[in-house]
Amino acid sequence: MNNPTESLRLATRGSALALAQANRVLAECRAAFPELTFELRIIRTTGDKLQTAAMGQEGDSLPKGLFTKELEVALLGGEADLAVHSLKDLPTELPEGLRLGAVGERADVRDVLVYRAGAATAGGGRGYAAELGLAGLPAGATVATSSTRRRAQILDRRPDLNVVEIRGNVGTRLQKLADQPGLDATILAAAGLGRLQFRRDEGGRLSGEGVPEGLLATLLELDVMLPCVGQGAVGLEIRAGDARAEMVCARLNHRETFQAVAAERAFLAALGGGCQSPVAAYGRLSGGDLLLQGVSYRDALVRRGQVLGGPAKAAELGRELAARLSPGLTI
Repeated sequence: MNNPTESLRLATRGSALALAQANRVLAECRAAFPELTFELRIIRTTGDKLQTAAMGQEGDSLPKGLFTKELEVALLGGEADLAVHSLKDLPTELPEGLRLGAVGERADVRDVLVYRAGAATAGGGRGYAAELGLAGLPAGATVATSSTRRRAQILDRRPDLNVVEIRGNVGTRLQKLADQPGLDATILAAAGLGRLQFRRDEGGRLSGEGVPEGLLATLLELDVMLPCVGQGAVGLEIRAGDARAEMVCARLNHRETFQAVAAERAFLAALGGGCQSPVAAYGRLSGGDLLLQGVSYRDALVRRGQVLGGPAKAAELGRELAARLSPGLTI
C-alpha cells in the first residue's frame, strides 16, 4: 500500500477534452476527500502522436489501447494511482494487475450532426437550415468521421452519402468543417461537446471558446445513431488491491452507469471487438431492469437486437446479446 500521506496521482491525456474530464474528476476527489492530496499527471499517448493515422484501420496499422496504453504503463509502474479515461477508449481486456475501479455518472450518450449554417459559402461549400438530420442531407453530400461505427450507421441509412476520414481533436475537426467547402457535415459526441463547454442554443447554433462562426448542430436520436460502447462515461482505472485508490473509486462510482457499461463492454468483448469495431450498444436502467440494445455491422451483415434483465447480471446480458447477434458464437 502507498504511504497514506503521499499524493494520489491522476493520470490523463493532455487533450482539451481529456483535461476537462480529468479536472472534473480531480474536483470530485478533492470534495469527497478534503484530507487527501490529489494531483494530475499529463501523459502523451500513442493516439496523440498518430494524428494522421486513419482510425478505421484496425489490426496491423493501429495498436490496441491507442489512447490508454501509456496511462496503464504509468499505473503499473507506480507513477500514477488512477487513470482517467473516456470509457469508450478503454479496451475491454485490461492488463493483468489493473481493473476498472469506477465509472462516473454518464452524460448525454447521443451523437451530434454538425454542419454550416445558411446559403452556399464563397468557396462553394453548402450551408443548411437548422434541425438538419441525416435524412435531410442531399444525395452525394460528404460527411466526415473517423469512426467505423458512425460510418456503418450512416451508410446503412443513407448509402448515397460520401463518408470520409477526419482526424484531430474536437476543435480541429470543427475548424476543418468550417474551412473545407468539400465537407458538408461531421459527427461528434454530445458528451464531449458538453465537457468542452460548447453549447447549442434554441436555434441550433453551436458556440463556445474556439468554435468557428456559422456552425449548427442537431442531436441524433438513438433510433438514428446508436452510441459506441461506453460513450458519455468516464472511467477510472486502478491497480488491483490498491486500497487508497479503491476507497476513492467506491465514493466516486455511479452504480447505475457502471452496470450499464458493464453490459455494453461484455457485449463488445464477446464479439471480440475493440473501440474501432463497427459495433454499437447502449444500456440503461428501465423499471429496475437493465435494457441493452445493440447493433453489429461485422462481416458485412447488419444485426440488431436487445435484451432485458436484472442489472446484477449485466455481463451475462452483454454476452447473451452478443450471441444473438452473432450466430454460432461460443460464449
